[in-house]
Amino acid sequence: MNRTDRLYALVEELRAVAPRPRSARWLADRFEVSVRTVERDISALQQSGTPVYAEAGRTGGYCLDKAHTLPPVNFTAAEAVAMALALHRLEGTPFHGPASTALRKLIVAMPAADAAAARALAGRIRLVGGGPATTVPRVIADALEVRRVLRIHYGDRGGAATVREIEPLAFLGTPTSWYLVAYCRLRRSVRAFRTDRIASVTVTAEVPPPRALQPDDLDVPDHAVRSLALT
Repeated sequence: MNRTDRLYALVEELRAVAPRPRSARWLADRFEVSVRTVERDISALQQSGTPVYAEAGRTGGYCLDKAHTLPPVNFTAAEAVAMALALHRLEGTPFHGPASTALRKLIVAMPAADAAAARALAGRIRLVGGGPATTVPRVIADALEVRRVLRIHYGDRGGAATVREIEPLAFLGTPTSWYLVAYCRLRRSVRAFRTDRIASVTVTAEVPPPRALQPDDLDVPDHAVRSLALT
């Protein structure tokens, strides 16, 4: 179990038994880690705003304040990623810290499978700078979630139009444009398609084969590309 999944599982364990406490030793045995690791994880949760507190005494341990937590919420992966993108735009403002804490609370309150899907989707979005404010048609925006081969009419920078079948892999946001990164069957390689040059889209019934996203697939010269944070 990676650390992100363990933090979520810790909160769910404490939520299930609240207001009763769980000792650090019990939690360490439960998640097969050291007591020190549990203490570090609890500290990270507290710093993120999760209402976990320590109860002293022989039968004490860590407790979760149920009155200050959210019940499981039914956000979709795309909705969680949308909030992460909105949070990204708050960087450098006085509200970035509180918004980041709010997002972490919502992620913790999501069912485990939905939270995992949101993290997987966020892992396929890369940003250069603040990302653009341009509008992307819904059928293109849903490409990573739908997981179908798309047939597009695409105009290149010279104005030449082609029909392509593509397998969506990721989104790349630059300061001026959004790009859909996809395996192009016409060119037999991974290409970045500027979304405002996609004239039309048809969603086919074909599910594309799994393809790993390579670092070179998102190479943007002279710019630092970073993943979207969903924490």
